[in-house]
Amino acid sequence: MDFALTEEQRLIVDTTRAFVENELYPHEAEVERTGRLRMDLVKELQAKAIAAGLYAANMPEEVGGAGLDTLTWLLYEKELGRANYALHWTCVARPSNILLAGTDEQKERYLYPCIRGEKWDCLAMTEPGAGSDLRGMKASARQDGGDWVLNGTKHFISHADLADFAIVFMATGEEETPRGKKKRITAFFVDKGTPGFTVRDGYRNVSHRGYTNSVLEFDDCRLPASQVLGEVHKGFEVANSWLGATRLQVAATCIGRAERALGHAVEWAASREQFGQQIGKFQGVSFKLADMATELKAADLMLMEAGWKYDAGTVTDMDMAMAKLKASEMLAFVADEAIQIHGGMGLMDELPLERIWRDARVERIWEGTSEIQRHIISRALLRAVGG
Repeated sequence: MDFALTEEQRLIVDTTRAFVENELYPHEAEVERTGRLRMDLVKELQAKAIAAGLYAANMPEEVGGAGLDTLTWLLYEKELGRANYALHWTCVARPSNILLAGTDEQKERYLYPCIRGEKWDCLAMTEPGAGSDLRGMKASARQDGGDWVLNGTKHFISHADLADFAIVFMATGEEETPRGKKKRITAFFVDKGTPGFTVRDGYRNVSHRGYTNSVLEFDDCRLPASQVLGEVHKGFEVANSWLGATRLQVAATCIGRAERALGHAVEWAASREQFGQQIGKFQGVSFKLADMATELKAADLMLMEAGWKYDAGTVTDMDMAMAKLKASEMLAFVADEAIQIHGGMGLMDELPLERIWRDARVERIWEGTSEIQRHIISRALLRAVGG
């Protein structure tokens, strides 16, 4: 296996890192302090990202994206992950791959404007009573003539306040399975401003300041059949086909932040002196650095292998679950140890470490909790031997 980056990959890494350091880092303090993104700043950075060829880079070339293979896309995501999440996710947007599942008409209305930076999308699955158990969702849609009528509530919906439309997953019936009845799920496009669709402020979050969450309410929200994404009752199939790599994306951004935290820790250990010598020469600090670097490299290699297998068509749910589990838990460890090495300074907002430490907490929850990842991994192991 060749671990060397191609010339193109090295160019993408260098370009993305330079953009992050020169264009995003300078605005982190403001976003952390205010908890919001100014729209004029969003538009300014968005224009720069488009000019640099970094906007919507996850999309295929035939629809106007950069056409990156999965491995190269993950290298790009690692670099973006170094910065405040709200800044890189909003200003260097990567529209959801699920938009590629739309009809030609839906692509014209939703996909292409997102790629051009004219619109933003959001995904709405989670409910107050249905987080990891999406089959337990209560928000529903029923047919009424040629229309669908949506009712219910979604919450923890990322950047829905900014989004122009939501891709909403609703229960549309039940089916019998060997394990009893299960909800049938259908995905819908819902434009902001549609009667019966309300976006309300969500919860204050210690992680990813500026990257907001909202509550979505549906009260007899009527949609034509043309707003169905994919097939009726096939919402899970659509999600599983197009959203699988999002766990690898989470893993990549975790690794980028861990690399930044480790870099600060190494510099501090090499320059800070106590008891007449650099603190990095004390075993209590040097061993921390060694463990941090080892855990980070293990996570990075797992991610790169999963990306390589994704491109080869051999990736499994277990591969992606392992990469997400390892990277998110590694980030928590590295961020905590980086603060410990810095002592009191690590908790001050002059450094990004306390932010990285706070932000790390949500990574073990969204896109599938660590417990869900362990369930996927263990289930795959047991199935291999008939369990």
